[in-house]
Amino acid sequence: MGVATGVVLGVVHQRSGSKKSAEIVAVAVAKGEVTLDVATTGTVEPATTRELSFAVNGTVEAIKVRAGTKVKAGQTLATVDDTDATGDVDSAEDNLSDAEDRLGDAEDQAAAVTASATACATATATRGHMTGESPAAESPEPQVAAAACTTRGYPDTGNDSILNARQAVNKAQQAVDKAEAALSGTVITAPIAGTVVSVSGSVGDTVSSGKTFLTLADTYDMQIEADFPEADAGSLKVGQTGTVTLADHDDALDATVVQVDPVGTSDGTLVRYGVVLSFASPPSDLLVGQSAQVQVRVGSATDVLRVPSTAVHDISGGSGTVLVRNGSGSTRRTVTVGLRGDQYTVVTDGLTAGDQVVRSW
Repeated sequence: MGVATGVVLGVVHQRSGSKKSAEIVAVAVAKGEVTLDVATTGTVEPATTRELSFAVNGTVEAIKVRAGTKVKAGQTLATVDDTDATGDVDSAEDNLSDAEDRLGDAEDQAAAVTASATACATATATRGHMTGESPAAESPEPQVAAAACTTRGYPDTGNDSILNARQAVNKAQQAVDKAEAALSGTVITAPIAGTVVSVSGSVGDTVSSGKTFLTLADTYDMQIEADFPEADAGSLKVGQTGTVTLADHDDALDATVVQVDPVGTSDGTLVRYGVVLSFASPPSDLLVGQSAQVQVRVGSATDVLRVPSTAVHDISGGSGTVLVRNGSGSTRRTVTVGLRGDQYTVVTDGLTAGDQVVRSW
């Protein structure tokens, strides 16, 4: 990366004739890198937070964690008394067993009726054949005998016992599923690995179904949440790189912008936009809520002709004015500028490498 060289010093005397003087420092225009960063403060937060609750009302029987406890996925965190829930499961399973027995009886009865009717019809037809009578014979006895066979009961369109029994089984099975779900709801288990950040109760407390009892944070995937003023937020985009500085870490940590809120919030004076950054390689000792200094690179250009940003005045649109040193004097020159960085500004036209410009005027 090139650097500005060839510093030229000059002296300007005040018009009042006083002996005070000011040094004019001129620097040589050279190629190098121009960068622009925006900065703010933020906090370290977990990428995911889960609010956990019991699925049933009950009395807290055990709490196996406290705030700050690191847990694994599937680990038991707390339980309520499951006596009633266990009894409900047993009762529902008994009802299901009874319903299945009634369905079996109905199917056995229907099968017996069907077998009896089939045997009766077969015997009647056999007797008619042995007497030499055809179905078209004038004698109606075979048909009368066939009609006398018992056929009512399967299917029984007036009162289908099998259908009714099967519906009862389905209903009983649903009751078992519901009771088992309620029983499992007496235990809170960790859906993810992370850190418990709060516990809202004690052993012996009566809790309500669905009310948050534990809050679990995914501290293995931490991120930085920051607010930028609207003057800077317009240049922020997903994918930009940045650095995060923490009080308990000597070196800045690399991060990437993963979210920029499309709508800002106002505090009555400034409009700020929320930005989320993810760590490139998060340390294992990050603390939830710790403060961070955030810096995001929103512009960069390499191997470009540049001058100190303090050397360019009266910037309007894509042009500005510089003072070019000519011997013992200086002349104003209009130049075309590009990226205006934190220290340097890109000059795309109006200067060449080696020109001397006044660094600050």
